Amino acid sequence: MNRQLRHISIFCGILFLALLLRDNWLQYVKADQLDSSSLNRRVAIERYSHKRGDIIVNGKPITGSVKTDDLDLKYKTTWTDGAEWAPVTGYASQAFGSTGLENVDDDILTGSDDRLFRDRTLSMFTGEQQEGGSIVTTLNAAAQKAAFEGLGKKKGAVAAIDPTTGKILALASTPSYDPSSFAGMSNADGKAYNALKHGKDRPMLNRALKETYPPGSTFKLVTASAALESGKVTDVDAPTNSPLPYIMPGTTTPLNNEGNLPCENATLRVALEVSCNSVFGKLGADMGVKSMASEAEKFGFNNYVDTPVRAVASVFPTGINTSQTALSSIGQFDTAATPLQMAMVGAAIANDGKLMHPYMVDELRAPNLDVIDKTQPKEMSQPLTPEHAQELQSMMESVVQKGTGAMAQISGVTVGGKTGTAQHGENNSGLPYAWFVSYAKVSNSSPVAVAVVVEDGSANRNDISGGGLAAPIAKAVMQAVINSNK
Repeated sequence: MNRQLRHISIFCGILFLALLLRDNWLQYVKADQLDSSSLNRRVAIERYSHKRGDIIVNGKPITGSVKTDDLDLKYKTTWTDGAEWAPVTGYASQAFGSTGLENVDDDILTGSDDRLFRDRTLSMFTGEQQEGGSIVTTLNAAAQKAAFEGLGKKKGAVAAIDPTTGKILALASTPSYDPSSFAGMSNADGKAYNALKHGKDRPMLNRALKETYPPGSTFKLVTASAALESGKVTDVDAPTNSPLPYIMPGTTTPLNNEGNLPCENATLRVALEVSCNSVFGKLGADMGVKSMASEAEKFGFNNYVDTPVRAVASVFPTGINTSQTALSSIGQFDTAATPLQMAMVGAAIANDGKLMHPYMVDELRAPNLDVIDKTQPKEMSQPLTPEHAQELQSMMESVVQKGTGAMAQISGVTVGGKTGTAQHGENNSGLPYAWFVSYAKVSNSSPVAVAVVVEDGSANRNDISGGGLAAPIAKAVMQAVINSNK
């Protein structure tokens, strides 16, 4: 009898130990995973049982909260001009989760962040309803409006940066969507979300951060930087050793220019003004893939960027042959960039060679408006020396004054730019992408760097150009920033 009792006791002890182990596994090891699981309804109830904090632009909220008829999910998020701001805010949906800033700083907006513990505790004693904190962005409302309206019904994106700090001033993507249309739990919300998710033009794709394009001739800015930094070019106004036609190494294929351009032995300045493929392709091939990749990576290529919303990595290919390096050096082959990345290129050049880390959150605030975190500008890299950056600035300003970027000129403002028309598709069968990368400077005011890409499926192929489609949009954004700084 005693033996049987011992066996039962041991068996019960094992069961009790297994229960303890399982309980600790769930509470400590799996706690975070279970807490964030979409199947855990308590998370959603907690998130939407009180007012969500706001996202602020120029001192005004662009989001808000309204009461619902649901007993558990009492509040849902609203947006002012949602389609314009969706690339910045993302969405916060009771049914479909969150993206963008709404996701990255969800704990602040819901009030569950550990830094808001004091506010939560006080609300328990005072009986006041718990509220979320707020996100103060670096965005410029006038620049964002100019970017969104400039893109209009065209498919494309705009990124604008303050070169001296890295503050993101505009981040637009079209076609866009209104996050308010599926913020709740109704059947209508579900239908709206599914229609957007499966839309042929992918309106929920943030093209400014999450899509890469062949940058075309705008990448020649990086190639010019590499040529100056490596010592391959020591005088931007001296003839280069550039034959015409230029036959790519290891092939019988010439690297053609767009038209009858003065590219034979052209100076680096003239080559940038008229956008000589032959000059920049040969420079890239002569420097080699290692040198080109090294310079591209100093500008941010081959690495993701957290803004804090993560931008996908732009790409400069490695492990390629010399002719492929020539093509990559003019922004073709497998070279690919986000609009944010190309704005970073323009910003580094405008900031005398220093690249600041781009960011779009200036402050995080408690519900009582106390600042609980503030972003400090920080240097990301130094792709160029100040002397080389100033030479490249002079070249970019020549592009706008008498080259392909004339449509970006602003009276009384120093503007530098580079156009690009990038081929894509099998045998270049797709409609080209129109690019423009630029900066604007005025005395006693911060500069602005802008990158624009337009995928215009409705345009005639011969009418698509960076100077024709993208430059006017960049001009409007730069003008908006300059006017708002006065």
